[in-house]
Amino acid sequence: MTLLTWKRSERQGSSQTSAFEELAMPLLPSLYNLAFWLCRNATDAEDLVQETFLKALRGFAAFEQGSNFRAWIFRILRNTWLTSVTGLASTRTVALEGELAGPDGAPDSNYPEAAVDRRTPELNLLALSDAAALQAAMEKLPSPLLEVILLCDIEEMKYKEIATVLDIPIGTVMSRIARARAALRKLLEQPSASVKEIRA
Repeated sequence: MTLLTWKRSERQGSSQTSAFEELAMPLLPSLYNLAFWLCRNATDAEDLVQETFLKALRGFAAFEQGSNFRAWIFRILRNTWLTSVTGLASTRTVALEGELAGPDGAPDSNYPEAAVDRRTPELNLLALSDAAALQAAMEKLPSPLLEVILLCDIEEMKYKEIATVLDIPIGTVMSRIARARAALRKLLEQPSASVKEIRA
């Protein structure tokens, strides 16, 4: 029996939706976690994830099978957030200095070993009994530093994946991770320190 054209497209659409669900649904908690940290509001985070899923489903036909779906959908989430009013306002207010550079352009001695720092936030977290202090410290991080620390240490993405999601070079990813870890460490050691003090 020959299928009518609309029946054929409906069947193809449903198999495409199933493939999308298979890949996307396991990532829902991770996507929501990043969205919550970016939006700092549960309702906005849910809306952001929903819009991300909608955009990703619409663009799934263009997704290259066999490539990194996780990085692809995280990038859609980030781009969706950046184009929102909140995202644009947030990125406009954060000034980024030279990556790991002092005023004279030389490497800053406050960040030893750059991204190969041995005292990671994970080790500090294990020693830290108050999770609220960590959350408060993370909330004080500027968006670019918060993004890399979430993707690297919470979502356990590789540097290459993070570079793809954020559309920045791997070297920038590494230096931002080093800066974010140093900032978190300083905030956890001195809870009253402000972001301005950390960047100074």
